[in-house]
Amino acid sequence: MTTSAHSPLPLADRPDADLPGHWLLARLGKRVLRPGGVELTRRLLAAAEVGGADVVELGPGLGRTASDIVAAKPRSYVGVDDTAAATEAVRAIVEPVAGKVVVADAAETGLPDGSADVVIGEAMLTMQGDRNKRAIVAEAFRVLRPGGRYAIHELGLQPDTLPQEAKDQIRKDMARAIKVNARPLTTSEWVELLTDAGFEVVSVDHAEMALLDPRRMIADEGLRGVLRIVGNLLRRPAARKRVLTMRRTFNLYRDALTAIAVVGVVPQE
Repeated sequence: MTTSAHSPLPLADRPDADLPGHWLLARLGKRVLRPGGVELTRRLLAAAEVGGADVVELGPGLGRTASDIVAAKPRSYVGVDDTAAATEAVRAIVEPVAGKVVVADAAETGLPDGSADVVIGEAMLTMQGDRNKRAIVAEAFRVLRPGGRYAIHELGLQPDTLPQEAKDQIRKDMARAIKVNARPLTTSEWVELLTDAGFEVVSVDHAEMALLDPRRMIADEGLRGVLRIVGNLLRRPAARKRVLTMRRTFNLYRDALTAIAVVGVVPQE
């Protein structure tokens, strides 16, 4: 989970009213920040075949998915995040597999060509403009070996025939609510993004986009985690106002929003 929003204040010092939505939710105690929740992440990791693989995770954030990757017993793990404060938590999580975390941009990781079997990226391409999306996907292609898998879990728009004006309005309202210039794509657009970079798409999966739905939150965070989040919301009125705005926006576009997981493969030479 990388951030494209910039501010003179470090994230840790920014007020609740100005913090990007995903970091605000993390501050409140939410650990699962993926549009399709834990279940779609687990299906994605299974499709990507991370067990026994050399895995690179782009934008691991606070390490929730890194925990699932480690549980699958990869051969190695490298996290790449441009937020130095987030990397310490991830380092502790990936220590059992001698994993490491580097502070770098997802579009310029500095990793060697063909050094990974799997590249994972979740809830981070959505936050990038079209040019950065293409740069990150190209970097994933460079880092992967022939036959390597690039697995993404992102916010999608549906159906593929959604009019452009509807897409623009959704993106505008989402950006206003979460304070990040989110640019979700339709399923065909996500697939095209990968195929244009040279990947062969082998898997496309969907789940309901229910990030702030009470049932999804209990499934993702557990009852104790949800109670912790609610307690923090009650004590932080600015955060409560922000979260309610995000939830209203998600509900307004419920029929047009989806969570999507795509796996692309680098063709064999």
